[in-house]
Amino acid sequence: CIDWPGRNKVFFIVLATLFLPFPVTLIPMFDMWAALGFVNTWVPLILPALFAGGFFTFLLRQFMLQTPRDMLDAARIDGASEWSIAWRIVFPTARPAITVIAIFSAVGTWNDFMGPLIYLQDQDLQTLSIGMQVFRSVNAEDVQFNLLMAASFLVLLPLVVLFFIFQRYFISGITLGGFK
Repeated sequence: CIDWPGRNKVFFIVLATLFLPFPVTLIPMFDMWAALGFVNTWVPLILPALFAGGFFTFLLRQFMLQTPRDMLDAARIDGASEWSIAWRIVFPTARPAITVIAIFSAVGTWNDFMGPLIYLQDQDLQTLSIGMQVFRSVNAEDVQFNLLMAASFLVLLPLVVLFFIFQRYFISGITLGGFK
């Protein structure tokens, strides 16, 4: 890893964002997206999911810190630039952790209920999680559980397929470190 002044301070500031509860940031985030003109669009749901939050930064940093410094120093002695070291050594070994982060982010975004409820007012833009709640609450007295379970299965199916496709990276990313 590259040592630079203030690296740990920046990491602790990013980590401190984990302690901010969602209701505290709800109104300022809505005001920001409204000022940018992105309310009732997909942008407030997609754009934040593309950037790492505090937990993902912590997970990836801890994984990358396990890369032996001797290996990085040997690459520097051989004449590799910092970008070359990152692309040829660090990122390939961090592939399981990156996959775990991608899966966690995809599942969190897919299951998000509050974000679409706040940012999307147009019924045609509503997500499946809100659609399931509307489907359930239309006839609160006469819920057709067979249709509700079928719809729940179809909503869950992409996540199951995603897990099975990336299962080996997911398991190795959670259980193993970067190097032995």
